[in-house]
Amino acid sequence: MRRRTVLAAALSAGAALTLSACGSGAGAESGAGDVPVISADGTAGPQKAATVLDQPFSKPELVLTDTHGEKFDLREETKGKLTLLYFGYTHCPDACPLTVSNLALAYRDLPQADQDKLRFVFVTTDPERDTPAELGRWLRSAGNADFIGLSGNYKTVEAAARTVGVGMAPPVKDKDGKVTATHGKTVLAFSPKDDRAHVIYSGEEATAEDYAEDLPRLLRGQTP
Repeated sequence: MRRRTVLAAALSAGAALTLSACGSGAGAESGAGDVPVISADGTAGPQKAATVLDQPFSKPELVLTDTHGEKFDLREETKGKLTLLYFGYTHCPDACPLTVSNLALAYRDLPQADQDKLRFVFVTTDPERDTPAELGRWLRSAGNADFIGLSGNYKTVEAAARTVGVGMAPPVKDKDGKVTATHGKTVLAFSPKDDRAHVIYSGEEATAEDYAEDLPRLLRGQTP
């Protein structure tokens, strides 16, 4: 398992993410590439599948609407559970469905008792199109019916994402009608022991096998 311990100073807002654009058509994706992070020995390199943080951080204060149309308080509803948090949107052509699919494969192979201790929360960065009903249909198709989808005010989501170092920008439409959105492709893993993120994953780097290997330890409140 590839991992790197990050110095606290490296985890400023935005330092923990890979930020790139996702478009509605072929060739629409562009981005800044891997964001360098600083390892314990002071060297820089691209962020890999799992990064263990030396300064964990709390879940964002976020109250949105779930796929059943009910209010969902992220901190209260996931307290004491291993919580994997991801910001993305259903019309994303690549990173979001890949990340959700990989997590679903790893989740499916867990014993039922372990599944009950885990929450995967997908917060849409495109709430205008991702209604609760649409988000629910997409998560059942791309991932798992147990996965939690949240939608709500864009500014509320953006502010919450920034508190955990995930950047995003509103979807924009080009002259050809293609919609492009920019969002950080980071999965944040909050420990069931203290409800703080000790580990983050690059959504594009982490595979289903990476998650399957790490989830048992994460469920016990350990790091990979």
